[in-house]
Formats: sequence, C-alpha cells, structure tokens
Amino acid sequence: MDVGTALLSLAAKTNEAATRRPFSLAARAALTTGLVLAAFLGAIGWTLSRTYAASELNKLQGRLHDYVITYIAGTDARRDGTPLMPDTPPDPMFSRPGSGLYSVVLGDNGFHWESSSALGRDFSFLHPLQPGQSQFIGPVDTELGRLYYFSWGVALEVPERQPVHLTFTVAQTEDELESNTAVYRRSLVGWLATLGVMLIVLQLLLLRWSLTPLRKVASDMSRVERGQSDQLDSQYPAELTGLTGRINAFIDSEREQRTRYRNTLADLAHSLKTPLAVIRSQVEASELPSLVRTPVLDQVRRMDELVAYQLARAATTGRQTFAAAAVPIAGHAEDLVQSLEKVYAAKNVLCEFDIDDGAAFYGEQGDLLELMGNLLENAFKWAGHHVLLVARAHRQPGRARPGLLLSVEDDGPGIEEAMLEKILQRGVRGDERVKGHGIGLSIVQDIVRAYNGELTVDSSPEFGGARFSVALPPT
Repeated sequence: MDVGTALLSLAAKTNEAATRRPFSLAARAALTTGLVLAAFLGAIGWTLSRTYAASELNKLQGRLHDYVITYIAGTDARRDGTPLMPDTPPDPMFSRPGSGLYSVVLGDNGFHWESSSALGRDFSFLHPLQPGQSQFIGPVDTELGRLYYFSWGVALEVPERQPVHLTFTVAQTEDELESNTAVYRRSLVGWLATLGVMLIVLQLLLLRWSLTPLRKVASDMSRVERGQSDQLDSQYPAELTGLTGRINAFIDSEREQRTRYRNTLADLAHSLKTPLAVIRSQVEASELPSLVRTPVLDQVRRMDELVAYQLARAATTGRQTFAAAAVPIAGHAEDLVQSLEKVYAAKNVLCEFDIDDGAAFYGEQGDLLELMGNLLENAFKWAGHHVLLVARAHRQPGRARPGLLLSVEDDGPGIEEAMLEKILQRGVRGDERVKGHGIGLSIVQDIVRAYNGELTVDSSPEFGGARFSVALPPT
C-alpha cells in the first residue's frame, strides 16, 4: 500500500462518519427565523396591502361622490323643465375624450347628457334612481374597460311644474386605482424584504454572539485534545458552568483511571515475575534429573514470556481523547535507529528517513516506541543493507488532530504472497508469529486496532523486500 492509497483510505473512513452531519445551531436558527419572518412579514404585507386597497377604494368613492355633488350643485332647470347643465366641469379630464373619467346624467322623458369625455361611449348599463337614492358599484366590465361609478338620484324643483327627476353618474376606470395599488405593493414588498434581511442579519449576529461561549468551549476542548492545556480553564456563563465542570471532572477521572491501571499492571508484573524467578532458580539449583528439570524450566520460561507478552498487550492504551501532547516522530525514530545500528553493527545497515515536518503521534509515547521499535527491529533483522522509514501526516478539515501513515521497508528476502493473509489474520498471538519475521506482530496489530488504524504488509517497490504500513485516521 503506497502513501497515496493509504491517505485515500483514511479519507474515505473519516468522511463516511461525517456524511449525514445534522444542521448546526446557527443554520437551524437562521432557517427557523427565516421561515417565521417570511410568514410574519407576509401576513403583515397582505394585511397592509388589503388595507391600502380598501383605503384607495374609499378615496375613489369619495372623489366620485364629490364630483356628483359638484354637478348637482351646478345644475339648474329652465321654466319648461329642461335641465341646464353647468358649463365648467369639476375636473378638466371630463372635457378630454377617452380620459377615463366620465359623467352621465339621465332624466325624465328620455333626457340624456354626457360629458365630453363620454361622447360616443356606451353607458346603456346605467339605470335611473329614485330621488335620494345613491349607489357605488364596481368594478364593472364594460367596453370602456373595468369601471367604478357613483350614481345619485335627485329631484329639481321647477316653479309651477312637477319636479324634474335626474340621476347623476360619475364613472372612472380602475387603471388609476390599480396603478396606485401596484406602486404601493412594490414599495411595501421592497421595504418588508429589506426589513426581513436586516432582522435575519441581526438575528445571526445576536446568535453568533450568544454562541461565542460554546465556540470557546469547543476551542478549549481542541487545546486539551492537542495537549496544549490540561483542563477547560476559561470563564464561561452560568448556563455552561455545570457542563464544563463535568467535562473537567471526566478528564481528571480518565487520567486517574489510566494511571491506576498502569500501576496495577506494574504491580501485577512484579507479583508474577518474582515467583517465577524463584521457581526457575530453585529448579536450576535442584538435583532433579535432566529429563525432569529441562521441561519444567521450559514451562517456566514460557510462562514468563506469556506474562510479559500479555502485559505488553494490556498496556496498550490506544487513542486518547485527551492526550497529554503530540509525540514527534523524528526524534524517537532517530533514537531507535541509533540503538538498532549498534545491535546490528555487523550488517552495516543504512536506515533512511522520509518524515514530514510536524508528523506526530497522538497517543502514548510507549505505544509509539513499541510500534516503531517492532517494525524497525524486524526490518534491521531481515534487511540486507537498506531500511526506509516513511512518516506522513494526514490532515482533514474539521478534524482536530491529523492522522499518521508509518511505513517501514527493507531489502531483505521479503514475504511470500501465500503467507500475507496468515500474517494479518485477526487474533494472532505472540506464539503464532510468522516464521522468518520475529517481530511482535500481534502486539503491533493490537496497538493499531486500539487506535482505529489499519496494518498492511506487502512488497517494497523500491527495495524488493517487505513493507509494513500502518495508517492511523485523523480525529
């Protein structure tokens, strides 16, 4: 497995957990606020629009009523009962043909009068009214378009004659009313939209300010995870004090439990190794026959190895949520290689490094030394003259700590393809190691699994020997 393949595998694993991430608090608040504001401002806009339309309609009715009154006040009757209409209209639009403002007067004996604007127009839909009767109707579909009109029936007194019955009507198209209403609606929508955007922005600013303590908690948690701080030590609002206090208590409890666990393991190792040493010394000093003493010593030695192996497995702490600090790779790798070069000085092995700047292991230093030590020792043991150690950091947005790729290659005899599956078989114990590769591979696998990583074995493309690759995902 090369570096690119390992990093892609890590990215796939870490991305899978983040595929269905729920909405953030800010997104939920913005969405909720937007929906509520849309409904609220929509209701306000609809109400104001209806109110304005009703107000404009009342204005139109009042204006038509005033025109009718003006016509009535300026109308007189001759002695023969013929109505005498005023010479000057109340509005110049009555004198302009097709202006949209019309006046019509209906009277007895087929009397019909129209303003200049209404000449040639069909007003057959108008009907006479009784004196004192009035009505406002509209909109009415006519050949002139949709009209609103106000009619009022009156009786003109004529000396020594019967009163003259007239019905005054003033009509106007709905164009002006609709135009005014449309302008108002556009203006209303613009102002309400601006107000809505301003309210959403204000809500987001207030929400951001309100969530600042939570972001501070997350930032402090990241500092604790990176080992830059021991606890959450900032000042938080009263609502978060209980939460942060319990988090600090959890951090202390985890560290104390880990310390007690290690101390218990150390005590157990001491308690078991001392009796085994006594048994071995007593058997060696005894005069038992060789046929008896040798099997007993073999079993004691085997028990000692099993105890050491199982304690090493149990001591693997795994990935820590609250690691003390990042463990750098380069310095520890150099120390391990210097020690191995002394042990295998006769082989004159050259170990090369390809380590990223800042490549680090987020866990216990003992786990890193156990991991790299076993891999490097195996490479030195079976290498001809060359060993290569590669360390790559794998960073991913949204993850506090980067992942790590470790790869150790040698130019030794390599591993047969048929043996690869057996080497990586889950559950291999210390006494089930592959012949020809005397590393604590089962311990390495336990450490890798404890850190949710992956161990692969293949052939080195550069040296032709074995290559052991460990990929640890970012967290």
